[in-house]
Amino acid sequence: MCSKLVKRAYKYRFYPTGEQCEQLARTFGCVRHVYNRALAERSRAWTQEQRRISYAESDKMLTQWKRDLETHWLTEPSKGPLQAALRNLQSAYDKFWRKQTGYPQFKKKGRSKESATYFSNCFTYRDGQIRLAKQSEPLDIRWSRPLPDGASPSQVTVSKDARGRYHISILVEDTTIAHTPIGSAIGVDAGITSLYTFSSGEKVSNPRHEKRDRERLAKAQRVLSRKQKGSRNRAKARLGVARIHARIADRRRDHLHKLSTRLVRENQVIAIEDLSVRNMVRNRSLARAISDASWSQFRSMLEYKADWYGRTVVAVDRFYPSSKTCSTCGRINTTMSLHVREWTCPCGAFHDRDVNAAKNIEAAGLAVLACGDGVRPPRS
Repeated sequence: MCSKLVKRAYKYRFYPTGEQCEQLARTFGCVRHVYNRALAERSRAWTQEQRRISYAESDKMLTQWKRDLETHWLTEPSKGPLQAALRNLQSAYDKFWRKQTGYPQFKKKGRSKESATYFSNCFTYRDGQIRLAKQSEPLDIRWSRPLPDGASPSQVTVSKDARGRYHISILVEDTTIAHTPIGSAIGVDAGITSLYTFSSGEKVSNPRHEKRDRERLAKAQRVLSRKQKGSRNRAKARLGVARIHARIADRRRDHLHKLSTRLVRENQVIAIEDLSVRNMVRNRSLARAISDASWSQFRSMLEYKADWYGRTVVAVDRFYPSSKTCSTCGRINTTMSLHVREWTCPCGAFHDRDVNAAKNIEAAGLAVLACGDGVRPPRS
């Protein structure tokens, strides 16, 4: 077994004092303002002058905004979160230029999670306590698990979700020990009836986290719709809706963490489908179920955990006909509707649709790993 240094984030919940709540609220507001104003300036420069504004230019603009009398309040919070907002915007543009995401959107107050990132020169970590810049008291953190021995945080991100909970994510360098190499490989087929089907024949049932609270969520949303906009009762009703959403997300994340950790521990190679979830959710009949399955989040967990522990995740081409191909003889059926869950190949092999697809994904993943090529079938 070998070890290596990796950057890992440890997330904890904390309970700020009244003074810290006010200070964090001002910081969140300043971060949102800087992000939106920089986005507006970059959009204007491109539409009117056909010119791109770099991160260095936007950083100079931030300095000027702090000197202006109208926005002199930008000097109240620490400089770190404001510079981090510009870096996040630059990262959003980089992903847009690489066609990974859409064009950056403006941040709206109260519509999403609010966060602020502090670099190492904007906080102190001493005796197991974290004190943010311009705060007199350390944060009251619930240390649900200890940080690695001798860890020195390089940055922390403080966030507040729609439910009103505060969390802190601490980024540290940690030494991970790669799991003992084993010869097992597994193919994973994503689905809705069965959340995941493995090439070993095992099926993981779909917990349907959103469906369990659907009636309660619908009732809370009806109550919210009847409240007057801007009233305190509407704010209370909005918080009730956010609590249900948070409970659903927490259950889903916990289930995916346990499943992904298990796969990484038990298998050296994990073959998955390269699904285009963005296009799949356009199907109005399946959009809710696909979003609840959270296939993209599961793939992300598999990839970073495999990188930590010396495993390999292989993504098979999304156009590979894994469901229509016989895993015994390799014959490809030209047509097979979605309602067909079991079928018999002319070679005599009887297949469960999902298990057969998982076996083909495993074989295709091993082929990609060995040959370094795609597995898209020929157009002929």
